[in-house]
Amino acid sequence: MLLIDTHCHIEPLENKIIDKLKEATEHQVGILIISYCEIEEIKKYFLLKKKIDGIYYTLGYHPSEASKIKEEDLSFLKKMLFENHVIGIGEIGLDYHYGKENRMLQLDLFKRQLSIAESENLPVIIHSRDATLDTIKALKEYRVRGIIHCFSGSLETAREYIKMGFYLGIGGVVTFSNSNLKDVIKEIPLTSIVLETDSPYLAPVPFRGSENSSKNIFVIASYIAKVKEVSSEEVAQITTNNVLQIFDHKIKI
Repeated sequence: MLLIDTHCHIEPLENKIIDKLKEATEHQVGILIISYCEIEEIKKYFLLKKKIDGIYYTLGYHPSEASKIKEEDLSFLKKMLFENHVIGIGEIGLDYHYGKENRMLQLDLFKRQLSIAESENLPVIIHSRDATLDTIKALKEYRVRGIIHCFSGSLETAREYIKMGFYLGIGGVVTFSNSNLKDVIKEIPLTSIVLETDSPYLAPVPFRGSENSSKNIFVIASYIAKVKEVSSEEVAQITTNNVLQIFDHKIKI
Protein backbone atom coordinates (compact mmCIF):
# COMPACT_ATOMS: atom_id res chain seq x y z
CA MET A 1 0.00 0.00 0.00
CA LEU A 2 1.45 3.33 -1.10
CA LEU A 3 0.18 6.60 0.35
CA ILE A 4 1.05 10.08 -0.86
CA ASP A 5 1.04 13.30 1.16
CA THR A 6 0.04 15.83 -1.48
CA HIS A 7 0.64 18.88 0.71
CA CYS A 8 3.14 19.46 3.48
CA HIS A 9 5.54 22.18 4.59
CA ILE A 10 9.14 21.24 5.41
CA GLU A 11 11.97 23.73 5.78
CA PRO A 12 14.15 23.61 2.63
CA LEU A 13 17.08 21.84 4.27
CA GLU A 14 18.24 18.57 2.75
CA ASN A 15 18.77 16.70 6.03
CA LYS A 16 15.39 17.76 7.42
CA ILE A 17 13.57 16.70 4.24
CA ILE A 18 15.29 13.31 4.20
CA ASP A 19 14.47 12.72 7.88
CA LYS A 20 10.79 13.55 7.32
CA LEU A 21 10.64 11.27 4.29
CA LYS A 22 12.21 8.40 6.23
CA GLU A 23 9.72 8.85 9.07
CA ALA A 24 6.81 8.90 6.61
CA THR A 25 8.05 5.85 4.72
CA GLU A 26 7.96 3.84 7.95
CA HIS A 27 4.20 4.53 7.99
CA GLN A 28 3.53 3.54 4.35
CA VAL A 29 3.74 7.13 3.06
CA GLY A 30 6.28 6.90 0.25
CA ILE A 31 5.95 10.25 -1.52
CA LEU A 32 5.80 13.79 -0.15
CA ILE A 33 4.82 16.88 -2.15
CA ILE A 34 6.26 19.91 -0.38
CA SER A 35 4.71 23.35 -0.85
CA TYR A 36 6.91 26.44 -0.73
CA CYS A 37 4.67 29.48 -0.93
CA GLU A 38 6.55 32.41 0.57
CA ILE A 39 9.22 34.51 -1.14
CA GLU A 40 11.98 33.60 1.31
CA GLU A 41 11.11 29.89 1.20
CA ILE A 42 11.33 29.82 -2.58
CA LYS A 43 14.69 31.60 -2.46
CA LYS A 44 15.95 28.98 -0.01
CA TYR A 45 14.63 26.24 -2.30
CA PHE A 46 16.65 27.82 -5.12
CA LEU A 47 19.78 27.30 -3.01
CA LEU A 48 18.76 23.71 -2.22
CA LYS A 49 17.74 22.52 -5.69
CA LYS A 50 18.39 18.98 -4.56
CA LYS A 51 16.84 16.00 -6.31
CA ILE A 52 15.65 13.59 -3.61
CA ASP A 53 13.82 10.42 -4.63
CA GLY A 54 10.28 10.45 -3.24
CA ILE A 55 10.21 14.24 -2.85
CA TYR A 56 8.39 16.63 -5.18
CA TYR A 57 7.63 20.33 -4.92
CA THR A 58 4.98 22.89 -5.75
CA LEU A 59 5.96 26.55 -5.75
CA GLY A 60 3.72 29.61 -5.72
CA TYR A 61 2.95 32.76 -3.79
CA HIS A 62 0.39 32.43 -0.99
CA PRO A 63 -2.23 35.21 -0.76
CA SER A 64 -0.54 36.45 2.43
CA GLU A 65 2.37 37.49 0.19
CA ALA A 66 0.21 39.70 -2.04
CA SER A 67 1.53 43.04 -0.75
CA LYS A 68 5.16 41.92 -1.11
CA ILE A 69 5.28 40.48 -4.63
CA LYS A 70 7.02 42.45 -7.35
CA GLU A 71 7.35 41.76 -11.05
CA GLU A 72 10.79 40.23 -10.59
CA ASP A 73 9.34 37.79 -8.03
CA LEU A 74 6.91 36.45 -10.61
CA SER A 75 9.73 36.13 -13.13
CA PHE A 76 11.77 34.26 -10.52
CA LEU A 77 8.85 31.90 -9.86
CA LYS A 78 8.52 31.10 -13.57
CA LYS A 79 12.22 30.25 -13.69
CA MET A 80 11.95 27.96 -10.66
CA LEU A 81 9.11 25.96 -12.22
CA PHE A 82 11.66 24.17 -14.39
CA GLU A 83 13.90 23.02 -11.54
CA ASN A 84 14.21 19.49 -10.15
CA HIS A 85 10.96 17.79 -9.22
CA VAL A 86 8.75 20.91 -9.36
CA ILE A 87 5.38 19.58 -10.52
CA GLY A 88 2.85 22.34 -9.86
CA ILE A 89 2.07 25.90 -8.80
CA GLY A 90 0.88 26.48 -5.26
CA GLU A 91 -0.32 27.06 -2.86
CA ILE A 92 -1.97 30.07 -4.43
CA GLY A 93 -5.40 31.60 -3.96
CA LEU A 94 -7.43 33.91 -1.76
CA ASP A 95 -7.72 34.38 2.00
CA TYR A 96 -10.29 36.80 3.42
CA HIS A 97 -10.30 35.34 6.93
CA TYR A 98 -8.74 38.44 8.47
CA GLY A 99 -10.50 40.88 6.14
CA LYS A 100 -10.72 41.97 2.51
CA GLU A 101 -8.64 45.13 2.70
CA ASN A 102 -6.13 43.82 0.15
CA ARG A 103 -8.69 41.85 -1.87
CA MET A 104 -7.68 43.38 -5.21
CA LEU A 105 -3.99 42.70 -4.58
CA GLN A 106 -4.80 39.08 -3.74
CA LEU A 107 -6.96 38.68 -6.84
CA ASP A 108 -4.30 40.17 -9.09
CA LEU A 109 -1.60 37.88 -7.71
CA PHE A 110 -3.91 34.86 -7.91
CA LYS A 111 -4.89 35.51 -11.50
CA ARG A 112 -1.35 36.17 -12.66
CA GLN A 113 -0.27 32.83 -11.24
CA LEU A 114 -3.28 31.08 -12.77
CA SER A 115 -2.20 32.56 -16.10
CA ILE A 116 1.30 31.12 -15.63
CA ALA A 117 -0.20 27.72 -14.79
CA GLU A 118 -2.38 27.83 -17.88
CA SER A 119 0.50 28.79 -20.18
CA GLU A 120 2.88 26.19 -18.71
CA ASN A 121 0.17 23.50 -18.43
CA LEU A 122 0.87 22.92 -14.74
CA PRO A 123 -1.65 21.93 -12.06
CA VAL A 124 -2.47 24.41 -9.30
CA ILE A 125 -2.83 23.94 -5.55
CA ILE A 126 -5.58 26.29 -4.37
CA HIS A 127 -5.81 27.97 -0.99
CA SER A 128 -9.29 29.41 -0.39
CA ARG A 129 -10.37 30.68 3.01
CA ASP A 130 -13.62 32.59 3.42
CA ALA A 131 -13.39 33.38 -0.30
CA THR A 132 -15.26 30.59 -2.08
CA LEU A 133 -17.25 32.66 -4.58
CA ASP A 134 -14.27 34.77 -5.70
CA THR A 135 -12.10 31.65 -5.91
CA ILE A 136 -14.56 29.80 -8.15
CA LYS A 137 -15.10 32.87 -10.33
CA ALA A 138 -11.34 33.33 -10.85
CA LEU A 139 -10.74 29.65 -11.60
CA LYS A 140 -13.43 29.68 -14.28
CA GLU A 141 -11.49 32.37 -16.17
CA TYR A 142 -8.58 30.00 -16.86
CA ARG A 143 -8.08 26.51 -18.22
CA VAL A 144 -6.42 25.00 -15.17
CA ARG A 145 -6.70 21.83 -13.12
CA GLY A 146 -5.47 20.81 -9.70
CA ILE A 147 -6.30 20.44 -6.02
CA ILE A 148 -8.44 22.48 -3.64
CA HIS A 149 -6.07 22.40 -0.69
CA CYS A 150 -7.42 21.71 2.81
CA PHE A 151 -11.01 21.53 1.62
CA SER A 152 -13.55 21.96 4.42
CA GLY A 153 -16.56 23.45 2.63
CA SER A 154 -20.13 22.35 2.01
CA LEU A 155 -21.33 19.49 -0.17
CA GLU A 156 -22.63 22.03 -2.68
CA THR A 157 -19.19 23.66 -2.90
CA ALA A 158 -17.50 20.26 -3.16
CA ARG A 159 -19.70 19.29 -6.07
CA GLU A 160 -19.04 22.60 -7.82
CA TYR A 161 -15.27 22.13 -7.60
CA ILE A 162 -15.55 18.52 -8.76
CA LYS A 163 -17.73 19.61 -11.68
CA MET A 164 -14.95 22.04 -12.62
CA GLY A 165 -12.48 19.13 -12.70
CA PHE A 166 -10.71 19.78 -9.41
CA TYR A 167 -9.79 17.27 -6.73
CA LEU A 168 -10.35 17.92 -3.03
CA GLY A 169 -7.38 17.78 -0.65
CA ILE A 170 -8.59 16.10 2.53
CA GLY A 171 -6.52 16.32 5.71
CA GLY A 172 -6.77 16.03 9.46
CA VAL A 173 -9.81 18.33 9.70
CA VAL A 174 -12.00 15.40 8.56
CA THR A 175 -11.31 13.69 11.92
CA PHE A 176 -12.32 16.68 14.07
CA SER A 177 -15.55 16.20 16.04
CA ASN A 178 -16.66 19.76 15.24
CA SER A 179 -16.19 19.31 11.48
CA ASN A 180 -18.98 18.40 9.04
CA LEU A 181 -16.44 17.32 6.44
CA LYS A 182 -17.08 13.63 7.13
CA ASP A 183 -20.67 14.12 5.95
CA VAL A 184 -19.41 15.62 2.69
CA ILE A 185 -16.93 12.76 2.20
CA LYS A 186 -19.79 10.25 2.42
CA GLU A 187 -21.45 11.86 -0.59
CA ILE A 188 -18.52 12.36 -2.97
CA PRO A 189 -16.50 9.70 -4.82
CA LEU A 190 -13.00 8.64 -3.81
CA THR A 191 -12.02 9.41 -7.39
CA SER A 192 -12.30 13.12 -6.49
CA ILE A 193 -10.17 12.99 -3.32
CA VAL A 194 -6.45 13.23 -2.54
CA LEU A 195 -4.83 13.01 0.88
CA GLU A 196 -2.76 15.70 2.59
CA THR A 197 -1.48 16.67 6.03
CA ASP A 198 -0.63 20.37 5.65
CA SER A 199 2.02 19.47 8.22
CA PRO A 200 3.19 20.80 10.59
CA TYR A 201 -0.37 22.12 10.94
CA LEU A 202 -3.78 20.46 11.52
CA ALA A 203 -2.77 17.13 13.02
CA PRO A 204 -5.62 14.59 12.95
CA VAL A 205 -7.30 13.09 16.00
CA PRO A 206 -5.85 11.58 18.21
CA PHE A 207 -2.84 13.87 17.67
CA ARG A 208 -4.82 17.11 17.37
CA GLY A 209 -2.92 20.01 18.96
CA SER A 210 0.50 18.47 18.37
CA GLU A 211 2.89 19.02 15.48
CA ASN A 212 1.60 17.27 12.40
CA SER A 213 3.73 15.02 10.20
CA SER A 214 3.38 13.27 6.84
CA LYS A 215 3.30 9.92 8.64
CA ASN A 216 -0.24 10.83 9.73
CA ILE A 217 -1.54 10.35 6.19
CA PHE A 218 -2.14 6.75 7.28
CA VAL A 219 -4.46 8.00 10.07
CA ILE A 220 -6.41 10.16 7.61
CA ALA A 221 -6.69 7.35 5.06
CA SER A 222 -7.95 4.94 7.73
CA TYR A 223 -10.57 7.43 8.90
CA ILE A 224 -11.82 8.03 5.35
CA ALA A 225 -11.99 4.26 4.82
CA LYS A 226 -14.33 3.94 7.81
CA VAL A 227 -16.50 6.83 6.62
CA LYS A 228 -16.74 5.36 3.10
CA GLU A 229 -17.03 1.77 4.39
CA VAL A 230 -14.16 0.54 2.24
CA SER A 231 -10.68 -0.78 3.01
CA SER A 232 -7.67 1.44 3.67
CA GLU A 233 -6.02 -0.31 0.72
CA GLU A 234 -8.80 0.89 -1.59
CA VAL A 235 -8.45 4.46 -0.31
CA ALA A 236 -4.69 4.29 -0.89
CA GLN A 237 -5.01 2.84 -4.38
CA ILE A 238 -7.63 5.29 -5.63
CA THR A 239 -6.15 8.43 -4.08
CA THR A 240 -2.66 7.53 -5.32
CA ASN A 241 -4.01 7.05 -8.83
CA ASN A 242 -5.74 10.43 -8.55
CA VAL A 243 -2.42 12.08 -7.72
CA LEU A 244 -0.74 10.48 -10.73
CA GLN A 245 -3.53 11.77 -12.96
CA ILE A 246 -3.31 15.32 -11.59
CA PHE A 247 0.43 15.57 -12.09
CA ASP A 248 0.52 13.85 -15.49
CA HIS A 249 2.45 10.86 -14.14
CA LYS A 250 5.51 13.02 -13.40
CA ILE A 251 5.57 11.29 -10.02
CA LYS A 252 7.49 8.01 -10.10
CA ILE A 253 6.26 5.18 -7.89
